[in-house]
Amino acid sequence: MTALVLDGKAIAKKTEQELSQRVAKLKEQSGGQTPILATILVGGDPASATYVKMKGNACERIGMDSLKVELPEETTTEELLQEINNLNNNPDVHGILLQHPVPPQIDERACFDAIALEKDVDGVTCLGFGRMSMGEDAYGCATPKGIMRLLAAFDIELSGKHAVVVGRSPILGKPMALMLLNANATVTICHSRTQNLQEHIKQADVIVGAVGKPEFIKAEWIKDGAVVVDAGYHPGGVGDIELEPLKDRVAAYTPVPGGVGPMTINTLIYQSVDSGEKKITSQ
Repeated sequence: MTALVLDGKAIAKKTEQELSQRVAKLKEQSGGQTPILATILVGGDPASATYVKMKGNACERIGMDSLKVELPEETTTEELLQEINNLNNNPDVHGILLQHPVPPQIDERACFDAIALEKDVDGVTCLGFGRMSMGEDAYGCATPKGIMRLLAAFDIELSGKHAVVVGRSPILGKPMALMLLNANATVTICHSRTQNLQEHIKQADVIVGAVGKPEFIKAEWIKDGAVVVDAGYHPGGVGDIELEPLKDRVAAYTPVPGGVGPMTINTLIYQSVDSGEKKITSQ
């Protein structure tokens, strides 16, 4: 069996071309207005700074603007909440990204939940999660939503399939499970304390690795013909799933790197353009 490679990099590139056209059209119709994504970086973590820069570059590539807010390491919860409130009240800002993680003295959940629902383009608020889980209008958490968009781009059938999600983080595992459920999959959520983990995984038509441990999920646990989605990335270019032995016996898989990763940033930008269109065209 020759597995289908779920090439997130290619889909992200194609989507950027489409988004560039949408932004250009919006500028033309509105006299030059463009969607604006505000990014908030607290502290000097090099990896976080790199991620924020990548998101700004993605905005630039499609012709939309980004607003960078950089705060010192000693920022308090109250100070960060004030910055978020300022952005909520800024009519020119259409999306807000608070880069995770923030320094330990900050109540990250309180700050995530302070983001206005209509500007929550990274899908991190409890309200947005609740609305998404109920099938109501909300922006999905960027990585799981990116995975859903990737699966749709390659016409991967989910309805009636048994999906197993390994991981239960609030910004990946949990929303992933609900999105799959909303797509009519039968969903099992596993995690670090799941007993007989490999027996659950052996039943999966679709397996999503989101546990945050390099090659934690072994190839021998995964059945022939499964769809394999690896949401992990670790030094050495490996994910959460032992991929190499699977490439000639599964139906489809996401490469690491180049699968899920590009779709995360692409989804953030995609949802920012959508938010900008809604706001600007309603004025």
